[in-house]
Amino acid sequence: MRTFYIETFGCQMNVHDSEKVGGVLAARGYQEVDTPDKADLIVYNTCSVRDKAERKVYSRLQQFKRDGGQGRMFAVLGCVAQQEGERIFDRAPYVGLVCGSASYNHLPELLTQLENGGHRLTGLSTDTEETFETPYTRRSSPHRAYITIMEGCSKDCAYCVVPFTRGPERSRTARSVLEEAACLADNGCTEIQLLGQNVNSYNDPSEAVSGFAGLLDAVARTPGLRRVRFTTSHPRDFGKDIVDAIDANPVLANHVHLPVQSGSTRVLDRMRRQYTREEYLERIGWIKAAHRRIAISTDMIVGFPGETEADFAETLSLVDLVQYDSMFSFKYSPRPGTAALALDGQVPDAESGARLTTLQEKQRAIQVRRNAGLVGSIEEVMVEGYNQATGQWIGRTLDNRVLNFILGAGAGSPRPGGYARVRVTRAGANSLAGESVDLL
Repeated sequence: MRTFYIETFGCQMNVHDSEKVGGVLAARGYQEVDTPDKADLIVYNTCSVRDKAERKVYSRLQQFKRDGGQGRMFAVLGCVAQQEGERIFDRAPYVGLVCGSASYNHLPELLTQLENGGHRLTGLSTDTEETFETPYTRRSSPHRAYITIMEGCSKDCAYCVVPFTRGPERSRTARSVLEEAACLADNGCTEIQLLGQNVNSYNDPSEAVSGFAGLLDAVARTPGLRRVRFTTSHPRDFGKDIVDAIDANPVLANHVHLPVQSGSTRVLDRMRRQYTREEYLERIGWIKAAHRRIAISTDMIVGFPGETEADFAETLSLVDLVQYDSMFSFKYSPRPGTAALALDGQVPDAESGARLTTLQEKQRAIQVRRNAGLVGSIEEVMVEGYNQATGQWIGRTLDNRVLNFILGAGAGSPRPGGYARVRVTRAGANSLAGESVDLL
């Protein structure tokens, strides 16, 4: 029996892609192993949105430079594969397959060639209307699952490689999404997360549902599902109908991840984000006016070419206005082939670093205050596991906060994948702590 090892870099899309690749391999008789030294086939599923992940991939490949791979098969998949293409063969000659995500539907035939001694095989075309779905998916959890509803991006942001590495936006039919959701629910899964580079840009090719809000409503009505999440949204295509859907159906998670990237309209224009600060704040207004409490998270880039102190001050003021529940923040990272490389006004790395520290300190203080406001409340959590070191159960609230808890008197013992009501007793910047009240 052949064995495989897969390491994943990047976002939830990459994690779910690895589940699909693992399913393809399992269907071919491969068995997964936990270390590369035990594997006949080593797969790196890569991300190139930021250069740190890209460097990690090459670092992993360098580990096999001396022995040339010792007869193993190597495959590099995902965004770095698409970005670097055949240059990967030059840096790591023992790699046999380089394949971007838009060509994953051709993996079975590519793997057949690889197994039969094929070398320098590529799947790098992005000229496709297909989305990558497999009849077999190696799910990492029986209780929660990802469903890709669309792939690719057509927004052409100046800093981003995704349109090049994953191809244009293309959506699955609503019927196929709903069938997958129903199958997961029938097999005991109670939480799903809908995925897409710009998930709210979803457009049902069969026109059975109206836009993303229509699909959200339909998926949330699937019998057996208790929670439906989604990520990542693009502000340009984020409509009030999405907020209305969240308000109308308690199965839909009360959490919206809405990346802004900058608080300055001038910088947003240079980024080609296709909205202004005012238009973004209008969408925040819709979320804050909802009947349900909806947590808001975002992505932020500092040090984008041409960003002045005044622009950065607008970012800080936006953070003060919105009061995000959480944030992913980064220094601008130049990516190959992007329009931002030609922009003037490169911000020195030291200045970008100082701005990032200032932003993160501000956001941390906001999170401390917002989480402290939940002390005393009772939150429903999905139980994710038990931490032996701390003696606490690990749970996640519907609005995507981590809530670690101990057992309350007479509350019963939870199980991973089950649900509990937990009273919040303490709060930090990144998580909550509490005591269970009862099981659900």
